[in-house]
Amino acid sequence: MRNNNVPIAVEGLPFVAGAALISAIFIIIGWKVVAAFFIVVTLFIIFFFRNPKRVTPANEKAVVSPADGVVIYLGPAREPHLDQDMMKISIFMSVFNVHINRVPISARVVDQFYRPGKFLDVRHESATFENEQKGLVLETANGIRLVVVQVAGLIARRIVCYPTIGTMLRRGERYGLIRFGSRLDVYLPLDTELQVKMGDQTVAGETILGVTA
Repeated sequence: MRNNNVPIAVEGLPFVAGAALISAIFIIIGWKVVAAFFIVVTLFIIFFFRNPKRVTPANEKAVVSPADGVVIYLGPAREPHLDQDMMKISIFMSVFNVHINRVPISARVVDQFYRPGKFLDVRHESATFENEQKGLVLETANGIRLVVVQVAGLIARRIVCYPTIGTMLRRGERYGLIRFGSRLDVYLPLDTELQVKMGDQTVAGETILGVTA
């Protein structure tokens, strides 16, 4: 999987290079104020695409957060793709969060879907049905299925998702990202023992969202 052992996500390198080049041009022509602005922009882009290491909990039944952010929804919901009732956890990522997404549980990708759509504020529930999104249906070795969905937001306009159907994924490994602010939805079986609550801060690959039966 991409972005292993690199300090900055490879998807961010063109943005870093572009901003750094503009900074250099303005430094050369002597426009110090404008150059300073683009240096700040370059540093922010580096900060946004940072790719820190994480330590995943050992419990194989634990479902870890796929994203850094804050829990903005937690409760039963109808999962549109599987068309069944599940426990939904939505995690909002601001532009200040790490945007590398991580696999919530060791499983095989048995299906995936992409829905084009709008770019509404992801803190509104209507974004679940109207925004652009990319989802993976995962199945564990003992047959448990869950769904993880990357939802593009008001600023985010580019969803990156590496796995394809049939890919075996390890809990905590990097599997994609969304550029510049967005949301991750995780749909779990209704009998999952939840470990988070509304308003909790999550750390991708480390925070346990719940424990499967």
